[in-house]
Amino acid sequence: MNGGFAYVDEAVPGIRWDAKYATADNFTGAPVDGYQANRIVGTTALCAALERARDKAAAGGFGLLLWDGYRPQRAVDCFLRWARRPEDGRAKRRHHPNIARAEMVGQGYVATRSGHSRGSTVDLTLCRLDTGEPVAMGGGHDLMDPVSHHGAPGIAPDAARHRRQLRSIMEACGFAAYEREWWHYTLTGEPYPDTYFDFPVA
Repeated sequence: MNGGFAYVDEAVPGIRWDAKYATADNFTGAPVDGYQANRIVGTTALCAALERARDKAAAGGFGLLLWDGYRPQRAVDCFLRWARRPEDGRAKRRHHPNIARAEMVGQGYVATRSGHSRGSTVDLTLCRLDTGEPVAMGGGHDLMDPVSHHGAPGIAPDAARHRRQLRSIMEACGFAAYEREWWHYTLTGEPYPDTYFDFPVA
């Protein structure tokens, strides 16, 4: 692993994770290139900010559940290849019910260069601190749909409240939200703003 990076579970004790792209439980339906282990990696600056976010969430009875952190550029390239293939229907209902694969890049859900590859972006949700059970958020990870946008109409009150709580926690700890994905946050003042890494998560 590159210097300046760490395994988040080692650097931030008590954090929970499920690295979706190391498994078949993601919008491609298969493990993604570059994810050789179910671990979350990030810059040491990201880990320090997540430690603050962990403590702030715990004060409200919540834990943090991470789905992705650092993402190798080869994984981004894998997403782009997948988006160009014919639809097979396996992930459509769950992850992109209202758009075609080919529309994902243009609508901002899949990027040709991802902030994740700079090492200081994270996908996460809140969970119950005592049970680890994820709270209602009005839609799952990588649901590529307007319902995933911050402030989306029609979200149940408890889910809307949880989205606001997560955003409040993350912004208070130095992160900026991505308006199209309630789960996606990037560290402001990230240490490698112009570098897109490609070492594997191993």
